[in-house]
Amino acid sequence: MRWQRTAFDWNQARAFLVTAEEGSLSAAARALKLTQPTLSRQVAGLEETLGVTLFERTPRALLLTQPGTELLEHFRSMGDAADRISIAATGQAETIIGHVAITSTEMMATHYLLPILKQLHGKAPGLKVELVTSNQLSDLLRREADIAIRHTRPQEDNLIAKRVRTTTAQLYASSTYIKEVGRPKHVSDLAAMQFVGSEDPEWLIGPLSRLGIEVTSANFNFSAVSGTVLLELLRQGFGLGFLPTDIAERYPELEKIWPALEPMQIETWLVAHRELRTNPRIRLVFDLLSEGLS
Repeated sequence: MRWQRTAFDWNQARAFLVTAEEGSLSAAARALKLTQPTLSRQVAGLEETLGVTLFERTPRALLLTQPGTELLEHFRSMGDAADRISIAATGQAETIIGHVAITSTEMMATHYLLPILKQLHGKAPGLKVELVTSNQLSDLLRREADIAIRHTRPQEDNLIAKRVRTTTAQLYASSTYIKEVGRPKHVSDLAAMQFVGSEDPEWLIGPLSRLGIEVTSANFNFSAVSGTVLLELLRQGFGLGFLPTDIAERYPELEKIWPALEPMQIETWLVAHRELRTNPRIRLVFDLLSEGLS
């Protein structure tokens, strides 16, 4: 194909086609939601590009010239092709297939995401979902994941973030552990107990101190990178530790070790790269996660 010969603007071609079909510039302008002067300029631009006069402008009507009549069928074919392209594109957008990677903590994935992913599978069975469970913040800008679930608001300019929930965490221990060491009578008694920490127990020392619980690294005999393992350590009486309240309440063997203790606030943010938000499969997963986690 000699592409140099097809240099006219499709908007101009559409302006001519709709004007010919509607019979007047004013009717065509209404159909295309354009101003009449804009439409008139587009038709004139097409005439200049093609080097032919398409309409004869009379005081009472707009009449197709002989060249305009002969070219009209070709432009109708272009209009039909444009409609087919639009329909095909819509079909592609509605058929949600491909791969989506979601990164979250292991505890979030285990206790919150699975029901949402089951719903997602019902809506888009052709979608392949990869769960990347890690306590590390995956780099969305490097496409290590498509969607991240974080507990801090991201600072990167190219990311979009939506806070989907705010929950609380409290100090819990198993009934077995409490019977073994005795129920504390004062908040300061907690400093004599053993704690179960996450990957880096040191980060808990500051928050605990602000709550009036003075501990050191010596209080943390056990720690776990895995949130699931941390939960099991608490359930089986290895010490006390922070858990989201709505997760801990699912296990009757766990108790708040000091109910009057001020709970820790946990924000949950849904994050994606700004460009990916317009991708149909990413948008579907993002919206379902937002609804399910809210």
